[in-house]
Amino acid sequence: MSSKDWIEKDYYAALGVQKSASSDEIKKAYRKLARESHPDHNPGDPKAEERFKTVSEAYAVLGDEAKRREYDEMRSLFGSGAFRRGARGAGQPGGVPFDVSDLFGGGGAAGADTRFGGGGFTDLFSSIFSGGGGAGGPARPRGPARGRDVETEVALDFDDAVRGVTVPLTLRAPGVCDTCHGDGAKPGTRPKACPVCHGAGVTTRNQGSFSFSEPCRTCQGVGTVVEEKCPECQGTGGVTKTRTLNVRFPAGVADGQRIRLAGRGEPGERGGPAGDLFVQVKVRPDELFGRTGDDLTLTVPITFAEAVLGTDLRVPTLDGAVTLRVPPGTPSGRVLRARGKGVVRRDGQAGDLLVTLDVVVPAVVSDEARATLESFAEQTPPAAREHLDARVRRVG
Repeated sequence: MSSKDWIEKDYYAALGVQKSASSDEIKKAYRKLARESHPDHNPGDPKAEERFKTVSEAYAVLGDEAKRREYDEMRSLFGSGAFRRGARGAGQPGGVPFDVSDLFGGGGAAGADTRFGGGGFTDLFSSIFSGGGGAGGPARPRGPARGRDVETEVALDFDDAVRGVTVPLTLRAPGVCDTCHGDGAKPGTRPKACPVCHGAGVTTRNQGSFSFSEPCRTCQGVGTVVEEKCPECQGTGGVTKTRTLNVRFPAGVADGQRIRLAGRGEPGERGGPAGDLFVQVKVRPDELFGRTGDDLTLTVPITFAEAVLGTDLRVPTLDGAVTLRVPPGTPSGRVLRARGKGVVRRDGQAGDLLVTLDVVVPAVVSDEARATLESFAEQTPPAAREHLDARVRRVG
């Protein structure tokens, strides 16, 4: 993915979203398209695999706020016509013919840095007008391109998410070639310094009064060339293969949380650094417990008599049971707290178990029970409803 790709490729169209789309809309569109076109769901379909690569490339830019901002600025600047061949500066009749492909090396060299070294347009233009070294310095080798990030999802049981768990995760994705160990060269040989750029990865040429640096087209900005390519990966250094990773999910991982595994993504071409693996966590709901932050929640039914007279209530936790005291006169909906029986935090402290009491009213009672309730009602003062009665009289 080169800088020229940012100008020529419409990543919003690739994901099927508007330029004004929110981060959540972009993420939702990417996940849908990635699932539909994933190689595991479309074995042997090269078009689906290419589509998967396209949406992944688009999300790698639009899913990162800093990259998205630079992408939008760059397309706005270079799409205005100011740098198209034949454009004339400041209304002058002369003007220097200029093509954006001249700026980025014509062929869109694979391995060009999509972020301009992290410095945005300042580094970009200092590279243009100072020979690629920044502040007038010498051109620096670019090196092999970093691999792309990979994203997947994993579903965890509620207990495992709360306690922490190690899960074997099987992925079918690009990996380092075992034959050449990632350098792209045939076993017994090594990549050699590029004869054109002499290992710098960039070449410099003059155009009028300016000197322009661009990725070397011979080595595609890597600085080395492979004369005898690896028969397994054809010189790329990577092959698609199935691999299993043991991923540790920490205690307390939450539904929707994104775990980053540095360097476990797609390997870079010809020995370049690998991208990252991002694992999106989905937590299956529990039949009893809910969760709010570090607190666990539980709803327990009690009878009318228990609410009136009070009782000792035995309730389950994730690692045993506790007894809670229900005081006399407890209303429905009251919350009791069992401290330290929730989710364990990273600092070793734990949340609480919040027990909501639900007073159950029987739909059918025996004659004896009804008589007892009627006697109870006669001896119990009515609920205070004067404020309601006053409004009824006013509106009635």
